[in-house]
Amino acid sequence: MQQISFCQTPLGAVSITVDEKALLELSFLDTPSEEIDFNMPSTGLLQAVKDQLTAYFLGKLQVFDLPMHPKGTEFQKKVWAELLKIPFGTTVSYREMSLRLGDEKCIRAAASANGKNPIGLMIPCHRVIGTDGRLVGYAGGLWRKQYLLQHERELMPLGDGLLF
Repeated sequence: MQQISFCQTPLGAVSITVDEKALLELSFLDTPSEEIDFNMPSTGLLQAVKDQLTAYFLGKLQVFDLPMHPKGTEFQKKVWAELLKIPFGTTVSYREMSLRLGDEKCIRAAASANGKNPIGLMIPCHRVIGTDGRLVGYAGGLWRKQYLLQHERELMPLGDGLLF
């Protein structure tokens, strides 16, 4: 049985969907906050997701530790698994992502799978940038991607990370 709840973040509300075993979806909403019921009871996994989101935005968490089960094709799941390997505070290009997947020619397919990531932020698709270093493509909006990358960069010791 799926459960849905909402959480307020510095980037607006997020919708959270879980089942008995794992996080299924996490996405930013552009709905005005006053139209969302943030007081829905949250226990177990739903509360754990909210707690980890809060810790991330407070700068106290760099790696999410939750069971996740994104629904997608085998190729999409392979791309999302690769996203989980990108360390906090670093970025890779879409070209580098396709090379990590074993085929430089799959760059567009990898970008498409990245854009269909149903667990945005926790599966860090925001850490993938254009081959030329520009911020491109983010389902939550480029302003959110910019914020997330800046947030992570500010928490990195000087000299660490590969941003822009």
